[in-house]
Amino acid sequence: MAKKKMKLSSQGPYVTLDNGLVKLTVVKPQGYITGIAYGGMDNLLDPKSNESSRGLKGAEYSVVQMNKECLEVSFKNTYDPSSVGGTNLPLSVDIRLYFNIKLDVRSSFLKVLYIVRTDVSGFYCYGIYERPSGCPAFDIAQTRLVFKLRKDKFHYMAITDEKQRVMPMPEDLLPDRGKQLIVPESVLLVNPINIDLKGEVDDKYMYSMDNKDSGVHGWIGSGPIIGFWTIFPSQEFRNGGPTKQNLTVHTGPTCLAMFQGTHYLGLDMVAQFEEGETWKKVFGPVFIYLNSTPDATKAQNLWTDAKKQRLFEETLWPYDFVSSPDYVAAKDRGSVSGRLLVQDRYVSGSLIPAKNAYIGLSVATTAGSWQLESKGYQFWVQTDSNGNFTIKNVIPGVYGLHGWVPGFMGDYLNNEQITISEGKQTELGNLTYVPPRDGPTLWEIGFPDRTAIGEFVPDVNPMYVNKLFINSPEKYRQYGLWDRYTDIHPELDQIYTIGISNPKTDWFFAHVDRRGPGNKYAPTTWTIKFNLNSVTTGIYQLRLSIASATRSDLEVHVNHMDTGHLVFQELNLGTDNTVCRHGIHGFYCLFSANFPSTLLVKGDNSIFLTQARGGDSLCGVLYDYLRLEAPATAESPKSLYPPIEYVHNTG
Repeated sequence: MAKKKMKLSSQGPYVTLDNGLVKLTVVKPQGYITGIAYGGMDNLLDPKSNESSRGLKGAEYSVVQMNKECLEVSFKNTYDPSSVGGTNLPLSVDIRLYFNIKLDVRSSFLKVLYIVRTDVSGFYCYGIYERPSGCPAFDIAQTRLVFKLRKDKFHYMAITDEKQRVMPMPEDLLPDRGKQLIVPESVLLVNPINIDLKGEVDDKYMYSMDNKDSGVHGWIGSGPIIGFWTIFPSQEFRNGGPTKQNLTVHTGPTCLAMFQGTHYLGLDMVAQFEEGETWKKVFGPVFIYLNSTPDATKAQNLWTDAKKQRLFEETLWPYDFVSSPDYVAAKDRGSVSGRLLVQDRYVSGSLIPAKNAYIGLSVATTAGSWQLESKGYQFWVQTDSNGNFTIKNVIPGVYGLHGWVPGFMGDYLNNEQITISEGKQTELGNLTYVPPRDGPTLWEIGFPDRTAIGEFVPDVNPMYVNKLFINSPEKYRQYGLWDRYTDIHPELDQIYTIGISNPKTDWFFAHVDRRGPGNKYAPTTWTIKFNLNSVTTGIYQLRLSIASATRSDLEVHVNHMDTGHLVFQELNLGTDNTVCRHGIHGFYCLFSANFPSTLLVKGDNSIFLTQARGGDSLCGVLYDYLRLEAPATAESPKSLYPPIEYVHNTG
């Protein structure tokens, strides 16, 4: 079959790119898309979407390449230091379609580029952001691609095999049809257009995904039946590493490609640039994939096909058709291989293969700081069952080698930085991670995987249900679970007895305030009871592995709630807003509460965990894992209590 001819036309303020399957209409020189024609639908986008704040101001349009195989156009905004204020960013941007950029200072080189290829059912978008010398200080909080689709056509979204549903209409979020709850993004549907959705809660954060678990999401439309999909062929240009959570789709119908943002981690994620600091980064390309079927009974096949297309795009990465010299081609990249082992003599006398560990390269230079890194690229893989790993297609540079291992606390950071050279493979051999540990385990609660998964998540209040998450592994996505703690513990706080209690049923997943009379929220204190047959003279350690924290004051007391028995206090802990955004993890951190053996007694003991800040319904701490260690001795005793068995998915 003959290939369809590539067409480029320009009329007035519009430029049209047409490969015979997909036709894009883009406003020049601003660079935002106003039309996507495909599969018999004249425009997949909402024609009434407000365009006043879209695109680049003062941009230049150019054709980068046009041949039988590929058509690439550019929309470039160059920073002019003589222009003060307004919308002039201290950043030059080359957009190669429309990027929605949120910055706290209006003043840099921005270039947006779009690519259509022969016989490819979709188009590619990428942006080049550059700060030349002489730019003033400014911050980048968020940058993303946003597509608002036709609300009369696109009603069904899909994120994973399990997370798919008919979504509300945008009108359902307005006051006459929906009731805004205490979380501004959460709306109770009281009179929705689709009556089947009545009584449900809609919130865009319910559909968030970890970078490591995402790769394709989108919508299926009807009349004709068309799929609109955002595909990430790589995660290397997104900030925050594999555990960073990002928005995907939400009522609109809106489809997002989040590149940089602060969600679930807080303002420490903001990329801050000092005056005169130079910087350049390529965001993308991402692929907007379109598919269709004439058979309504096979609409679900569009999702299956989109998943296959994602896997195919990953095999093509890095793409060989991108023209910009700032985009590093495969031949100019390097790789690194090695094997990660864990040394914990209280678990095994031998080195333990770091099975299913996450290991990656980041310009972050301290352990765990890759979570907050937003300026450079990150390259992550999972190890195999023997701890082996190979990180391919790495942009040359100097990186820290980071990692974390399910089943062990803390963050791995290689002692030496890794230099990746063009076209070279670096062999590291065996690497050893020594997780935090001073003595033998007396008892433990939870499983160290940087989340609160495996702990007790209550059923949702029937008044605030989202049917998608009923009987779901992600039931924590339901609205209002912070108030369910009060429903379960209306007067007395949670008491957990080592050797008897089970975290799956007895350890509430979020340490939050209790709702009292007049909807006033009071601090809460959880009690951990345990028995010691003997007390070893020395220093005991309570390890506190934190999966998330928001506006919390965390205190730990041993046996008595007075200043003499206060062994740990951390004020103003966390800003990641995981509780109100229906998450199960946020910014991971690790603390140790050290205390002398004189605070313990032979027989019954208690440790008190207090979330001491009151008056806030949405503050709280999510514990990943807690472990009490005895002082080290020549002969280390085994744990006094056998660990709770977990069925844990590390894939």
